[in-house]
Amino acid sequence: MQKEYIEKLNAQALGLDAKGIIKLAFEQFGPKITFATSLGEEDQVITDMISQIAPGIDIFTLDTGRLFVETYDLMAKNQKKYNQLNFKIYYPDTKHVEEMVRTKGINLFYESVENRKLCCQIRKVEPLQRALSDKEAWMVGLRRDQAVTRATLDPVEWDEANKKIKFNPLYNWSLEQVRQYIKDNNVDVSPLHAQGFVSIGCAPCTRAISPGEDIRAGRWWWEEPLQKECGLHNNPKWKNKK
Repeated sequence: MQKEYIEKLNAQALGLDAKGIIKLAFEQFGPKITFATSLGEEDQVITDMISQIAPGIDIFTLDTGRLFVETYDLMAKNQKKYNQLNFKIYYPDTKHVEEMVRTKGINLFYESVENRKLCCQIRKVEPLQRALSDKEAWMVGLRRDQAVTRATLDPVEWDEANKKIKFNPLYNWSLEQVRQYIKDNNVDVSPLHAQGFVSIGCAPCTRAISPGEDIRAGRWWWEEPLQKECGLHNNPKWKNKK
């Protein structure tokens, strides 16, 4: 039944633009859907669209405790500009962070993939599970051309890890389309983008990229491309191809 329902939603979503997918999601789930923003360009586009057509959708951010100052500044701008929206911020469990740092060190993520994934688990995945605990679906700013792990994205997917339906309104957008929307609609974005940062996460794990580099090259640059997911958006379709 679940598979058939998602196939039905996908059939509808494939004929819609990004705003249409957001409307579809809200019509289907109402207050039981939420939008996850990391304050990147794609997420700022979706936030702006939600403010126009579905202000009843909650918007949440995971504050890992290691974000850029520019990310917090943009978060504050959003709260003022879109004051009709309900923004929620989730933090990692203090005891878990303290134990991790005590046993592994403050910058453990540079030492191994296992350590990095542990840090992401504690700072991102566990808070995400709390953010989604009372929801049936969530919405994200993923796009197909962001990474090899996202190349097969559909507008609607089943998130097996969290047992939720996931909507990807910008699944088939290019980065150029994202930036054109930002320009046309005067959407605020992080000043880090103008400095060569494309994908922005935690400050110690994000760097600017050079022209021609892969979009995700600035995230966990010391790892192999196929490892570059934090656990929030693992794609079983990609795993099945390996």
